[in-house]
Amino acid sequence: MPEFESFVVARMPALLRYAMALTGSQHTAEDLLQDALERAGSRWDRLGEDPEPYIRKMMANARVSLWRRRRREVLVRDPADRPWPEAGGGLEDLVWSLLSTLPAGQRAVLVLRFYEGLSEAETAAVLGCSTGTVKSQTAKAKAKLKTALEAAQVREDSWTA
Repeated sequence: MPEFESFVVARMPALLRYAMALTGSQHTAEDLLQDALERAGSRWDRLGEDPEPYIRKMMANARVSLWRRRRREVLVRDPADRPWPEAGGGLEDLVWSLLSTLPAGQRAVLVLRFYEGLSEAETAAVLGCSTGTVKSQTAKAKAKLKTALEAAQVREDSWTA
């Protein structure tokens, strides 16, 4: 299937970034993408002209299914295994780092709404929840990110002092 192989080569970096945004973990993102590509490859001839939205939806659905199975998150005393972004590391690095600290449901809502550009109704359909849930999860996630960004600004100020 040369078309499938060329698609994977061309779109792998973007799909991996999307998977990273959904999972917050490099290893989990790679697994999620591999599973989605494996399933897409087996039905490649039926995916049509633009298979990428279908593959992205497969990844979002798989991630939400996993999240639903593991509804309870385990709180840990130790910080995440990734260090805090260095001063001057860029706003994008900081945002991705902070996004990875959110609970899976809030992270999925933000990725679908603001990274993928889906409406509240479309996000609710992908996640299998109500638009009210999407709205409340978005509000909670934005509040947590705002607090974390304010704390990061204080840290950055102390780095430069």
